[in-house]
Amino acid sequence: MKGFSISNKKDKMIEIYKKRRDLIIDGLNGIRGISCYKPKGSFYVFPNIKKIGKNSEVIANEFLEKANVITIPGSAFGPHGEGYLRISYANSEKNLKEAVKRIKKYIEN
Repeated sequence: MKGFSISNKKDKMIEIYKKRRDLIIDGLNGIRGISCYKPKGSFYVFPNIKKIGKNSEVIANEFLEKANVITIPGSAFGPHGEGYLRISYANSEKNLKEAVKRIKKYIEN
């Protein structure tokens, strides 16, 4: 195929996922009680929710039931994961923005 390059496609996908990663991290860091560092590689972020004052399983269930956002409690990854959530950013920018908006609205209410 003329003009097609696997490396160009790979570079484009890397840029798309970096943009999604930065979008979710910036959004989460803008929510009171949540802090999040940039992962060096993966499709997930692991935000710290300890300042919210509830365990990760409770928060994950509340986000699902009240904000319609799926997260995985950090406790599912062992005792050191407590106080964190796992959130995938392998989704569209539109959906990620909406998820951050819903989480923020839930936390602020």
